[in-house]
Amino acid sequence: MARTRRTFTAEFKAKVVLEIISGNKSIAEACREYSLKADLLAPWKIQFLSNAFKVFESASEADPQQARIAELERLAGKQSLEMEILKKALTLLPQVRKKGES
Repeated sequence: MARTRRTFTAEFKAKVVLEIISGNKSIAEACREYSLKADLLAPWKIQFLSNAFKVFESASEADPQQARIAELERLAGKQSLEMEILKKALTLLPQVRKKGES
């Protein structure tokens, strides 16, 4: 019978790695408690430690795409406002008749 592959949330991975790093549990204890293999925990620990510095980055450094999205939303709002102003201005201006119309 085929065994389904388990997936783990980021929160779970962080919890397990923090228990190991803090010394509350050894790798063997964490493996027994959570029914994991040691070779699964090693990449989690490496990934956790290599990305730990991101906790201290400012929001603008952490996600440049979010800043770009915010800028584009601001520009879209500005253009929308300008279009509304131009529409109102057109209704206030006297109608210019085309040649040939009476």
